[in-house]
Amino acid sequence: MARSEEYEVLILGSGKSGKSLAWHLAGSGQRTAVVERRWIGGACPNVNCLPSKNEIWSAKVADLVHHAAQFGLVTGPIAIDMGRVRERKRAMVRDEIADHLALYEASGAELIMGTGRFLAPKTLEVRLNDGGTRVVVGNRVFLNLGTDPAIPPILGLVDSRPMTNIELLELDRLPEHLLVLGGGYVGLEFAQAYRRFGSRVTVVARGLQLLDREDPDVAEEVRRFLSAEDIEVLLGAEVLRVEGRSPEGVRLHTRTAEGERIVAGSDILVATGRTPNFAEIGLERAGVELDPRGYVKVNHRLETTAPDVWAMGECAGSPQFTHVAFDDFRIIRDNLAGGNRSTRDRLVPSCLFTDPPLARVGMTETEARQQGIAVRIAKLPMTAVLRTHTTGEMTGSMKVLVEAVGDRILGFTMIGPEAGEVVAAVQTAMLGGLPYSLFREAILAHPTMAEGLNALFAMIPAAAR
Repeated sequence: MARSEEYEVLILGSGKSGKSLAWHLAGSGQRTAVVERRWIGGACPNVNCLPSKNEIWSAKVADLVHHAAQFGLVTGPIAIDMGRVRERKRAMVRDEIADHLALYEASGAELIMGTGRFLAPKTLEVRLNDGGTRVVVGNRVFLNLGTDPAIPPILGLVDSRPMTNIELLELDRLPEHLLVLGGGYVGLEFAQAYRRFGSRVTVVARGLQLLDREDPDVAEEVRRFLSAEDIEVLLGAEVLRVEGRSPEGVRLHTRTAEGERIVAGSDILVATGRTPNFAEIGLERAGVELDPRGYVKVNHRLETTAPDVWAMGECAGSPQFTHVAFDDFRIIRDNLAGGNRSTRDRLVPSCLFTDPPLARVGMTETEARQQGIAVRIAKLPMTAVLRTHTTGEMTGSMKVLVEAVGDRILGFTMIGPEAGEVVAAVQTAMLGGLPYSLFREAILAHPTMAEGLNALFAMIPAAAR
């Protein structure tokens, strides 16, 4: 066995939490090593958030060009070059990696590229990507292991050579007919993007609505605007087996309320969620236990069951957003310095980057009803926001929940242009405990999307007396 090397800080995984902590602790003078199997900087800048939004923007440009006549522009024949779409994405990723490497150098944190597995508590054996083995030991160990795309155990699915988001982002061709398994964020974003590039697209979802964490009226609004772009959406469909092989042709044998149906296409994208994958890491040898869902078991301070070992990001069961992973880093950073921060009661926003986007913060109407919380609700169509009349982007709505007795904002959902930016304003008010009347009376710039908050909050019914 190789001779062990000692570090004050050892981080397994270089996602948002891991790299941020590494740069912080190394910058403060602590000898720090990060072990990363494949993606410098984690999945977000390589194969998830940023690359997908890069290609989604290319698809939006394609859609604008296709509808150029509506804006008074005269264009000639156009075509999609997926090789150039991919190269634009790759160029961004290369820049991101270069920026990350510069930050590692500037901070003094050592990046070790290889696959790590625990030999004993706080002791990792690393099989280096360029050959050889190192054994590294940390006084304090931090797990930022992430998750992998889940491939459901459907007969014939693996043999059909399905794509996940990772493979789809590397395509230099356009699928003739893309079958998307899953009605969540990844599936819907790519479904719309590839329809706009020119593929036929069918979304096959097991649930009775898309986006099962959203209110039914919100999910239905998303389904309507996707269907308006000729995206077929098949709900309540259980895939029984798969025949064929991508890209030559595949067939999904499904069971629906109307009976069995075969859905044929050229390629399959699996977007049915993500799953922790710790099989070869040896967490049991590190004294790290898992929770009933298969994630690393942590307390509200992100401490694991092993002394001086923390977990952060998706592997700790945190909501699967990069912005949450960054907050996990901040919690650990501050607690290491003597603070007492917690993962409890975090107000976490989300944003689905379809066009228009869907953004939400706080409680849904469904959740309020399930918890027996009385609320006042207002909903405003985006056609009532004058900014949409200047852009022609009138699809969507704003919806807000206010407590029945009192003035606190409990939740806000928006489908519409710039929804991710508008939701941040409402989130800030919620964090500050500001009354809903703030938005009703505020002077908001005209004509902006946020100006719609004036009209929305003016529609809140009076509190019962």
